[in-house]
Amino acid sequence: MHIGLIVGIGPAATDYYYRYLISAMAKEGLNLQLTMAHADTPTLLRHQAENNQGAQVAIYLHLAERLKRCGIERIAVTSIAGHFCIEAFKEVSPVPVIDLLETVRAEVQFRAFKKVGLLGTRVVMASSGIATEQHREVFLRAGKSLVNEYGCESILLAGTDLALVFNKKFDPGFPILDCAEVHAAAIAQCASFPETLSDPEQVHRAGN
Repeated sequence: MHIGLIVGIGPAATDYYYRYLISAMAKEGLNLQLTMAHADTPTLLRHQAENNQGAQVAIYLHLAERLKRCGIERIAVTSIAGHFCIEAFKEVSPVPVIDLLETVRAEVQFRAFKKVGLLGTRVVMASSGIATEQHREVFLRAGKSLVNEYGCESILLAGTDLALVFNKKFDPGFPILDCAEVHAAAIAQCASFPETLSDPEQVHRAGN
């Protein structure tokens, strides 16, 4: 299936999704059909701060229509913060949207979590793709506090760039659920096995 991505809303996020999809499709022995369109980070951050959903949806719609002319069949926004207007965008998008919020909700339900914590920042999308030890310590303290003091069963990483802090080689000492990874996996699943799209639960099961 030909996938469209609205990217650019944080360079590290774009790189993360692109690399993930390339790897996932290679493992399935399939060619990746992908077209991307660039959105502007400062503009999105301003619209988010103002909660100006209409203005951001208009940008998404313009990009989605451009991508549809390229032949895409599904579209996704590679930004967690960029989902602040996702419901409104889904109502007008010319192709179905692979919604990060829906995929994460399904994953939380699948794992039967009753209480989860959330880590993220307002400026995570503007990251240059570099995570320092100081960054890591801040998030580690916050995550441990959510688990130890508030009884959270898992910590949701609500920022694509947080994968730089909580990478696969690093054990933070508490369970995490990477929202961007869950979303990217759902996109890869749609690209690889479009026949599962009519059943969201089947998409979820096949991706786990």
